[in-house]
Amino acid sequence: MAKNTSSHNLFQVLLSKLSCIIFFISISTFASAHLKVGFYHSSCPDAEAIIEDTVDKAVSLNPGIAAGLIRMHFHDCFVRGCDGSVLLESTLGNPAERYHPANFPTLRGFEVIDEAKAKLEAVCPNTVSCADILAFAARDSANKVGGIKYAVPAGRRDGRVSRKEEANNLPGFTFHAKKLASEFAKRGMSVAKMVTLSGAHSIGIAHCPTFSGRLYSFNATHAQDPSMNPSYADYLKSKCPPPSSSSIVQREQPAVALDFSTLNRLDNRYYVELINHRGLLTSDQTLLSSSRTSKMVLNNARDGSKWAAKFGKAMVKMGHIDVLTGSQGEIRRHCSFVN
Repeated sequence: MAKNTSSHNLFQVLLSKLSCIIFFISISTFASAHLKVGFYHSSCPDAEAIIEDTVDKAVSLNPGIAAGLIRMHFHDCFVRGCDGSVLLESTLGNPAERYHPANFPTLRGFEVIDEAKAKLEAVCPNTVSCADILAFAARDSANKVGGIKYAVPAGRRDGRVSRKEEANNLPGFTFHAKKLASEFAKRGMSVAKMVTLSGAHSIGIAHCPTFSGRLYSFNATHAQDPSMNPSYADYLKSKCPPPSSSSIVQREQPAVALDFSTLNRLDNRYYVELINHRGLLTSDQTLLSSSRTSKMVLNNARDGSKWAAKFGKAMVKMGHIDVLTGSQGEIRRHCSFVN
């Protein structure tokens, strides 16, 4: 009996120690995945101000850069997580994701990130990650063109891998609401946040090939998408002639504003235009036609202030997707290349 009691006590001690080990591993894992506001307060106090100044000057010269930086942050987070992989250049035998058709040649703002990084390296070498610069730049763009302010938790580290084919998983402009919701859910994003973030299409442009199918070859029954406002369709046709068989680089194609009413203002007019059946892309107009998302569209159209507050929260949530922190990844010295 004494022997059994001794064995039992030994088992209890080992179990207690094992529980402690698991507990501390869990705490360590949680801590390594934690981002926090003011992350560079001690290590690089002027980091956010430097990035904001760089973005402010760039957007003042070209308002379209704001849309580009917000879109770039989105495309970064939806491929491998928010690790700055979209910023990497191709290497021998490995085309990078920035050269996927969803990104090239239309993704804009790389030079702004590079400029901010160079300034930061001059004052705080090897301190501020490119992934964080991109998250801050998207926030500063939203503030510059929409007055939308939100705090960005930081502490991301930069990834070392970028593969062109992985950008195949980016949500497409022909997706309907159900497919969009599915893609966002894979990244831990709710349907409500998907609809909220779609409001970023209040700014920026789209080239004709991304929506010409809605004008000239919608389906076997309709040449033109019947859900599109007829006068709006006529306007688009005046800008985008029927597609030709010749191959033309997308950037050379004509382009129109994503938002018919406020091209350079990030606001809730995007949702008003959906109600008016002037959503440009299939992935836009589907938000009104789907019973799952239509009420959200109506609510966002009704109250711009509430939408703006939700947009900031949704951007913060998106900025947490599969981040690298702690000792993971690296702090790149140049955003286009690994160290």
